[in-house]
Amino acid sequence: MLVFIHPLPHIISRHLGVSRLIAVPSDLQQVIDDAWEVTKTIPGYLLENEAKFLGVLAALTPADGVIVEIGSYRGRSTVMLAKVASHYGLRPVVAVDPHNSPILIKPGAPKTTSYDDFLESLRIANIADHVEPHLAYSTDVSATWNRPVRLLWIDGDHSYAGAKADLDGFLPHVAPYGVIALHDALSNFAGPIRIFVEDMLRSDNFGPAGFVHSIAWAQSRPADGAKFRAQRARLAQRAAKLAARVEDGVELHGWKKMRFKLTRSRIPRFPLSYEAWAKQLDPRATP
Repeated sequence: MLVFIHPLPHIISRHLGVSRLIAVPSDLQQVIDDAWEVTKTIPGYLLENEAKFLGVLAALTPADGVIVEIGSYRGRSTVMLAKVASHYGLRPVVAVDPHNSPILIKPGAPKTTSYDDFLESLRIANIADHVEPHLAYSTDVSATWNRPVRLLWIDGDHSYAGAKADLDGFLPHVAPYGVIALHDALSNFAGPIRIFVEDMLRSDNFGPAGFVHSIAWAQSRPADGAKFRAQRARLAQRAAKLAARVEDGVELHGWKKMRFKLTRSRIPRFPLSYEAWAKQLDPRATP
């Protein structure tokens, strides 16, 4: 759950290599609430607290660069990210999706792509000029990518191979103090939870990390990530047990499903205020 509080004074952080100040804008709560009012009209699977958390990351992540979204479907998360980023004059959202997922488009349906619906969502939300769509797979885009990324939102292929390819393609471009967030990391999918544990929580290139509902997130901290090793290890110890209970293409039933849910219940997901998020992402933050 994400808890929202009254607007707070700005929290300013200055650090070598950080091109943007960390601050809690006085209007952030209203901006995110307004963005949600539009976002909730867009079909999709992102829950309210998850969407608002993405809005917080879009506003407060203290790195320069664009937001890269892998997996757009009809634009639910795209709208939230772009609404907040455009309001604060931040760089655009690069939305990458081939729009041909067989999971989201039923066989025999009149439409074989979700791309037109995605573009219509951008038009309805009035943020088309702040979104750069790529009708492609993430590996095609990342192969020639050369721009810094401040927020990498991965919500594409949830298989291990797919999620791993999404991460590996853009990870070299995530700016220091940028954030990587993975959707459905606490759902019955092998990809997001495995790469979160194996590639992020067990790497000293990352600092603060955690969960909001089913979103796993970690901040890029290549210069001082080792300071957070113990914190990440405690989280990895629990998350790894969940990763061991999921497998690509295997549905859980009966006792296996109950064990999965019990294991998931032991993973901490604490509510945070705007101020707390700003403090966690501050380059001066320590465990």
